[in-house]
Amino acid sequence: MALDALGVVASTDTTPKNATVTQDAFLKILLTQLKFQDPLKPVDNQQFLAQLAQFSAIEINRQQSEKIDSLLQLNSSGQAIGLLGQQVEVNSTEFQGVGEVTAVSFDAGAPMLTVRKSDGSVGLGVHLRDVKLIQEGN
Repeated sequence: MALDALGVVASTDTTPKNATVTQDAFLKILLTQLKFQDPLKPVDNQQFLAQLAQFSAIEINRQQSEKIDSLLQLNSSGQAIGLLGQQVEVNSTEFQGVGEVTAVSFDAGAPMLTVRKSDGSVGLGVHLRDVKLIQEGN
């Protein structure tokens, strides 16, 4: 997930969506392994426990990653709301210049700014990463 923050270029997530193993998928793999194992050469208990411990660690890591993503999203939302009424310099392909942040909206959880220049032009859907400077005073 790419999240915006002030002055940060959003990164692209290169992890394939099917690269993670869910708990259900792991259990199916485990049951298939047990179903087709050689009864004369059963799986070693230590190896089995190591696999379970590894899966538990992966699941904990996945949960922590989701929590960090939520915290980052809350942080970027707080940054965007803090910009309301502030003069900012925006440098994006769609909108460039200095203006006042007049509104904050959210698109798929990502904050989008509305910036109004002194000439009356309005930039809608400005990303936080496109804000280059916050000017002191109004």
